[in-house]
Formats: sequence, C-alpha cells, structure tokens
Amino acid sequence: MVLQQEYRNGCRMTKAMEISSQERLRSSGLRPTRQRVALADIIFAKGDRHLTVEELHEEAVAAGVPVSLATVYNTLHQFTEAGMIRVLAVESAKTYFDTNVSDHHHFFVEGENEVLDIPVSNIQIDNLPEAPEGMEISHVDVVIRLRRKSEC
Repeated sequence: MVLQQEYRNGCRMTKAMEISSQERLRSSGLRPTRQRVALADIIFAKGDRHLTVEELHEEAVAAGVPVSLATVYNTLHQFTEAGMIRVLAVESAKTYFDTNVSDHHHFFVEGENEVLDIPVSNIQIDNLPEAPEGMEISHVDVVIRLRRKSEC
C-alpha cells in the first residue's frame, strides 16, 4: 500500500486513510460525502476509543474541517445506524460513541468522564429475567461506575 501525504486545511492527511474511510462508509451502506469521510478519518484514526459529539466537533474544528455541531450529531447517529460505531449512554445527559462495535462492557470513571473497555469474557451474566411476551433481549450493556478512592 502506498501512502501519499497531502495537506488539507493545515492538516496532514494520507490518501490511504481517506480511501479506508471511503471504503468503510461504502461497505456500511453510506455515501462517502466529504464531511462523512473527514469525520470518519478523525474518529477511526486513533483506534478504539469513546468520544462525545462535542469532543468530535472540537477535534474536527481543530483539524480545519468546517462542520457544525448539528452535522456531527447527525453523522454520528448515521454511523451508529450503519453499525460503524455504537452508542453508550452513561448518564442521562452524557452519551459516548464507541468505535469498538464488538461485544464488550465498560467502566465509567465518575468525575473524570473517562470510559474504559472491559472484555465481555471478564463478566458473566446469569439469571436474566425473561423478556415480556413478544419481546426478546437484543443486547446487555454493563457499565460499572468507578471513582477514585479518597485518601485518608
């Protein structure tokens, strides 16, 4: 694979990264618009991670991507519906988007707003209640809340 570097809006980009994002979008059934490609480049360039709409917007603005907060919000939800990322609601007012779509659970560090992955094999879930009639359990999300120990 040949990596061609170019500068766009003061940001060094590689053709391979852009092609990868375009392919990722197409394979997920999304049209690779400039804004979707730019946001996908930012989201997936750092590997598996958790980010909020606001954090992605800040990163996009810092990278010179002209995008509104509403566009970032809508794009993240499109990526979620396409299965590229998943939503993690840890508080009523705080939603994270997770680039790791494999089965896993999470630690949430209170007061620091940090989310950490827990491999699904580390947690055993037994004795789930039966789903109401006509329903089935589609997924179980476990979020374990942590806080720093107070030093005495």
